Amino acid sequence: MGNKDWNGNKKSTFVTLGASNHTQHNREEHDYYATNVNALYSFLKSIKKDNITLSNEIYECACGGGHLSEGLISKGYKVLSTDLINRGYEKMKAEVDFLTYEFKNKWKGDILTNPPYKYSLEFVKKGLDIIDNENKVIMFLKIQFLEGKGRHEFFKKHPPKYVYVHSSRQQCALGGDFEKYKKSATAQCYCWYIWEKGYNGDTIIRWIE
Repeated sequence: MGNKDWNGNKKSTFVTLGASNHTQHNREEHDYYATNVNALYSFLKSIKKDNITLSNEIYECACGGGHLSEGLISKGYKVLSTDLINRGYEKMKAEVDFLTYEFKNKWKGDILTNPPYKYSLEFVKKGLDIIDNENKVIMFLKIQFLEGKGRHEFFKKHPPKYVYVHSSRQQCALGGDFEKYKKSATAQCYCWYIWEKGYNGDTIIRWIE
């Protein structure tokens, strides 16, 4: 699968794939929480201060309504957007079940997304599997992702290089309806976890003001 297969044309693997099998991984019905793009902007500003650079090409593999994709595009990144279900985002390339799709080649850029939380570890593992060494998998996840014996075993083998913790609570909107949830008390502590494939050192903690 060459670069055209990733970016999409009439012969694209994603296009010929068509619709995904929603019954096998019907994650999304109860687990679609859109990310406020301001959280992304704060993150990008913070990593810039630390001289951390992202690839110009980013794969948003759970793009939902396109909130993160559009935020990245506005900052000059070239973004490939897919999701299990089409939520009307016009720039989404295709309906792809990221966890079960068999990628024939490595993705040459970075991966950045807010995955369905129940499957977050699976998303991290799959992301690391399909990128080259020194490329990054970046996940927007609750701070509770650090807990758990199973994840602890994974962290010992594949530690995130950085964890950027929002010092103020962040709001994610169920179904992408930010207007409905903007006054609710459901804001939580979220972090941006950065895995750099091949990194085996200590995890560095940073705070986003």
